[in-house]
Formats: sequence, C-alpha cells, structure tokens
Amino acid sequence: MRIPTDITDMIERGALVAIIHSGGKDSQAMTIRLVEAGIPRDQLLIVHATLGDVEWPGTISHIRKTTFGLPLVIARPRRSFFEMVRARGIFPSPRYRQCTSDQKRSPIERELRRYLAANPRFAGRIVSAMGMRGEESAARRSRPVVSLNARGSVAGRTWIDWLPIHGLTRREVFGTIAAAGQKPHWAYGRGMSRLSCSFCIMSSLADLQCAARLRSDLLSTYIALEEEIGHTLRPDGTSLRETLNRLEAA
Repeated sequence: MRIPTDITDMIERGALVAIIHSGGKDSQAMTIRLVEAGIPRDQLLIVHATLGDVEWPGTISHIRKTTFGLPLVIARPRRSFFEMVRARGIFPSPRYRQCTSDQKRSPIERELRRYLAANPRFAGRIVSAMGMRGEESAARRSRPVVSLNARGSVAGRTWIDWLPIHGLTRREVFGTIAAAGQKPHWAYGRGMSRLSCSFCIMSSLADLQCAARLRSDLLSTYIALEEEIGHTLRPDGTSLRETLNRLEAA
C-alpha cells in the first residue's frame, strides 16, 4: 500500500500508529495492510472501544486472534449504551450519534492520551488509523484521507487522522482478509453485512432481521427499553417489535 508522505514523516519521527479496531471486516483488512506495509511493530497499537452487552459476542477474542500479536488497549465507556439511553430518555439517531461520541470516540481518545503520557518515547506524536471507506457513503467518500485532529493536537501533541483503506472496495476488503489466511468475524458468515452494535441505528432492514434471529435475548432488552422510555431505536419512529412483525408478514 502507498503511505502518504505526511504519514511517512510521522512514522519516521517515531509516532505511535493507533489502529482503531471495531472487530469488523474493514478494521481487520486495514490491520493486515498496515502490518504488510512494514510499519515498525513497536509503533503499532490496536485500540478497541468495547460496546459491552450490545457488542457482537466474540469480538474481542476475534481481534486478538487476527492482529498479529500487537498490543491491544480496550477502551471502555463511562456508562453502558443502555445507561446512556435511559439518562437521555431517547435513543441516538443517524443525525445525533451520541452513541459514537460516548461509546467510541471519547473512550478511545481518553485511552490514547493515557498511552501517550505513559510512553514518552512517542514524543506526543500519534497517527490514528481508521477503517472508513469511501464506497460506504457520500459522507465518507468526501472525507480527506489525511487530516489534522485539531481536538487532539493540544498540549504538545500532534495528532493526525488517517484513512488507510479509504479507496478499497468491499470485495478488496474480503480479499485482503482471505489472502492473509484469516476469516472475518463470525457474524458475517451468519448474514450480517456490517459489524457495529448488534442492533444499530444505521442497520438495514435485512441486518435488523438477521440480528433479531441471532440475538433474540438482546432484542427483548431493546424492546423493553423502547416501551419503558416511549422512544424507538428506529429512525422512522416505528418500534422494533412492529418493524420486525411487518418484515415477518411481508
């Protein structure tokens, strides 16, 4: 893979390269590509924001098995997804993704600040590598491959965000995983098209049906919470129970 000049310069100056890993196919392919690119292993770190009960089972063990023995930091939110929803009285939405900020971004940034402080050899330099691909949406397509993280670049830190597989297609992602002799997370083989929260505000109807089949116990928790707070996970305002009943009847 071709590494941008700005990133090469950061790596040569000893920066930490933090691989933000969800456990999904894109994170897995990105990790493979970065290891194959020859970035010094002692500058690579895997960081996973665990989603607790709403995360797909086996995610952390899958990450450990497919990241070449690189060190792994688990970032944990201050409160669970369900605690967050109860406190707000509403579920997140595609427009207001508090789940992303509370459950992923903030815990990851907190752990990375701690890691840099505990490892002065990186001299406050960090490259945050994320597996976002332009093929996924217009918003992601328009994102720059390399950008300064202004929020993180304070107090003597230089923080760069990098999208190493921005130009890869879905087919290339799975091809990268197979060529490395690995398999993607088990949920893909059971029908899921993406791996995030088991029941995600961005889920397609097909993924919603699949998750309901695979995690009926968790589905019951979501339905009970919807009834408790009078608000639904679905962006169209339809309850999960009603949405799934309509899909079953179709």
